[in-house]
Parts: sequence; structure tokens; C-alpha cells
Amino acid sequence: MCKHDFPTYRGQMEYVCLSCGARHAGDELLYTCPQCGGVFLLENTRFDELKAHDGAWWRDLFDRRASTRTTALRGIFRYYELLAPILDEEDIVYLGEGITPIIKAAPALRDSVGIPFAYKNDGQNPSASFKDRGMACAFSYLKSLVRRHGWTDVLTVCASTGDTSAAAALYASYVGAPLKSVVLLPHGKVTPQQLSQPLGSGATVLELPGVFDDCMKVVEHLADRYRVALLNSKNSWRILGQESYAYEVAQWYGWDVSSLCVFVPVGNAGNITAVMSGFLKMLELGIITGLPRIFGVQSAHADPVYRYYAAPRAERQWQPVQVSPSVAQAAMIGNPVSFPRVARLAAKFQELGGEKAFQVVQVTEQQIMDAMIRANRRGHIACTQGGECLAGLINARALGLIGPDEHAVLDATAHALKFSGFQDMYFNGSFPPAYEVTPDTSLSNRPELLLDAAKKQSLSPAEYTRAAAEAIVRRLGLVKK
Repeated sequence: MCKHDFPTYRGQMEYVCLSCGARHAGDELLYTCPQCGGVFLLENTRFDELKAHDGAWWRDLFDRRASTRTTALRGIFRYYELLAPILDEEDIVYLGEGITPIIKAAPALRDSVGIPFAYKNDGQNPSASFKDRGMACAFSYLKSLVRRHGWTDVLTVCASTGDTSAAAALYASYVGAPLKSVVLLPHGKVTPQQLSQPLGSGATVLELPGVFDDCMKVVEHLADRYRVALLNSKNSWRILGQESYAYEVAQWYGWDVSSLCVFVPVGNAGNITAVMSGFLKMLELGIITGLPRIFGVQSAHADPVYRYYAAPRAERQWQPVQVSPSVAQAAMIGNPVSFPRVARLAAKFQELGGEKAFQVVQVTEQQIMDAMIRANRRGHIACTQGGECLAGLINARALGLIGPDEHAVLDATAHALKFSGFQDMYFNGSFPPAYEVTPDTSLSNRPELLLDAAKKQSLSPAEYTRAAAEAIVRRLGLVKK
């Protein structure tokens, strides 16, 4: 593609309330419906104009953009027309997000699970999590508002268990003035690695006792009453950016997703919302000819969506749950704000793809940790949420929900290094009882000290080299040449 082939098409975005159906223009910051408090989905009211081209045309366009040198189209906005087609090229913020690799399961891991599958490594986004997809879109939209309205002071705020705060702080620091970043974290519920990220990006980091749900209520209170830019998944522009995950999966598999099973941890339900929305858009345009099957995964320590769909259809009632400590910290949410979006899109998925097109499986904390360690022992870089997806696949296989002719794609939402503390607790057998995790000692791995410091001090440099080498020979059973 030519360097300056930025799309000329422009859509018109409206917020659509999923509770009362009210519509609001998409040229201002709205998070919940002013009339009833319901959550929004964003809709391009000019979407039908995209149907002037058939699916083959769109597939070819997106494939050609894979080689673009136009910075604004190199990441999630490769799929510009499907995301937020109101942005000008100068608005788009690109930090290298999106187009993350899909890595086939190592053969031994594949064989032990009994089905071909792959990890999509979203931990290879700039802040090491999938949240960068949504932030790229949300901050591009904010940048356009700032430019058009001449705003001179914009405070961005989010509640987080780690990944959202890292992404929000990173993008705010890159865009700079007039944006300023504040993140609200549940005290003691964020790993040190994740906490270091917003601090390093210069955000104002505030902590409160409680869990994510408590912090979310506070930022919602602020967003309802003060001029702040809320960056949690109530922000519909974030959901749009995260749709890019679905587009990338479809493109990687040659636009044929009919035999795919896509596993997504539920958490606050924004990501699974986005993934379903993306596949539905592609189906409507004929880019894909059939839907994949979507599997939401929840820990038994935070499983309101699983409980809802596990009940007979006529008896389903939405009930938030009290959460228990979970290693999948981003999923430790008892009242996902995006559940109304899930319910709407899951119904559409099942209408078009059959009852089995959308399902939710439950896993235990033990299964999550065992699966994460097993995956990473085979060369992957899965976070605890990636372990949650693998545990979900294993359980789905055991329940007969997936056939041997299907192929699974698992969402590793963050990089394994963000959760190295949980790995350490697993290897050291130091999990607090509330987690209900008993390490499998066959999976444990700890460093071994071969010579102590006193021994080193007693030897000359040459003697130390020989002594250290001999200790290694004994430990490994090496044989001389």
C-alpha cells in the first residue's frame, strides 16, 4: 500500500443504551445512559455503506494493509472501517499494540490436552497486556476531542487490578498534556510488577482497601459527577479497540473461523464483549462466512456469568457474587459492568450460530495455576488468565463440549512476567489458604546453590573454578569427552 493510503471513509458513531434503547451522539464523553443508567454499545449508523463491497474485497484490503508503512494503520487500525471510523490520521495513537502472535501449542502440550490449540500472546502488547488495544482506541478518541474542542485539562481515571492502570498510564504519558493520568487500585491486590508500571509512567497512583468492585464504584461515582475521562470497560471506545483481537484471529486463519473455539477469560466482561462484536461485524459484511464458538471462562472464586448461563434458560436471573482471592486477578470481579453487553451479543451469537456458539465454563484456582505452569513449561508465556483459558479448554474437553476436529485459540491476556509472584508461591508452596492451591511438586522448580560464599572465600580463583565445575559435573552426571 502507498504510505499515505489512509481511509477516506468516515462513519457516524452513536451510543446505544442496552437497557432503554436511547441513542446519543458519539461526539462527547458518555459512559452510562443519562436516562436510565444503562451501559452502551457504540454503533456506526453508516455501517451499511460498507456493504457496497463484498467480503472478498474487505479481506483483500486488510491483507494488503499488513504491509503498510502508514503508522496509523500498522496496529489495531488496520481494521479502521470496523472500529472507530471517525478519527483522522493525526488523532491515532500507535505504540505498537495489536497484531500479536498466535503460537501453536508445543506438541507435547497439544498431545496431553488432546486437541490442536494455540495461544494468542496479547502479553506482547506495549504494556504487556491486551488492554492496550482498547486504550489505543480510547486515547485516539480523546485526542480527537481535545483537538476539536480545545480542551486544556483532561484527567483520565480508571479502577484496576493492574493491567488497565498500566495501559492507561502508558498511553496518557505518551500523549502528554493536556491529559493527566490517575489510577485507583485495591490495596494489596496488585502484583508488584503491575504496580511498577503506572508508577514508572508517572501516573498518580491511589489505593483503597477492598477489591476491584469497590474501586470501580468509586470511579463510577467520580465519572457521574465530575469532568473526568473514565477508562474502564464502561468506556465504549475501549470495547471498540478490543474488537481488533477478533479481526486478527480471523485474518491469521485465512478468514475461515468455522472450526475455531475461542477461549476468553471473562473478568469485567469487556473483552469477551469485544470479541463477539468483532466476529458479528465480520459475518455481517461477509468477511467470514460462519461464526467460531466462543467460550467464556471463569474461576469458581468469581463466576457470576458462569452461574447465569449454567441455569436453565427460563430460570436465569443476574446476580453479582462475592469474590474470593484469585490468581487470575483481572478476573476477580463479582459484578462485571459489561454483562448486559455479553447477554445481548451472546443471544445474537446463539441465534446465528446455534445454542453451542456461546458457552461459559468454570475452573478452579488449582486448575488455573497447574495449567499456567504446564503451558510455560512447554515454552509459552501465559499469564494466570492464560492458565485460566487452558484450564477452561481442558474442562470443556472433559465435558464433551469440544470435538477432536475443532481447533482452540486461547487468550493469554498478559505476559507471564506480570504474574511471576504467583509462580514463586507455587514453587515455594507458600499460597495462602484462601487461594485453595496446593502445588503439584512435580511441576515445581527452584534454584539450587552448589557452593556457599564461605567456600568461595576459602579458595583461590583457579581452585574456585575447578570446585564449581566439579559440583556441576556431580549434579548433572556429566561424562568426560
